[in-house]
Amino acid sequence: MAMSREEIFSSVQETLVDALAVEPEEVTEDATLTGDLGAESIDFLDIVFRLEKCFNIKIPRGELFPDDLLNNPDYVSNGKFTPAGLMQIKKAMPHADFTNFENDPDVNRMSDLFTVKTLVNYIEAKLAA
Repeated sequence: MAMSREEIFSSVQETLVDALAVEPEEVTEDATLTGDLGAESIDFLDIVFRLEKCFNIKIPRGELFPDDLLNNPDYVSNGKFTPAGLMQIKKAMPHADFTNFENDPDVNRMSDLFTVKTLVNYIEAKLAA
């Protein structure tokens, strides 16, 4: 039986509580992994591992957290994503909400795209595939 969005959220929430040692009420859909929940780069590997185990899926490197776009001069110029870069990151992260990011595509704000909702959207799409 397919998991409901609420069940996916609950499992993602539990995963993040365990991985980041945060309280369940801190893990809301709008919480950012780094800014609100305090995740560091090493935590992303742990989160991916835990999500794979929890949902019995494989998450290829760079699929959930694309890391190869920042060093491409066609995609980033003067610390901001170019129109081509913005198009590429949207293509790489269809599970993220770019509404606010598009107004100021500063690379330093990229971590704002990694929210609990982004994870839930990703897992939901992955399980439906």
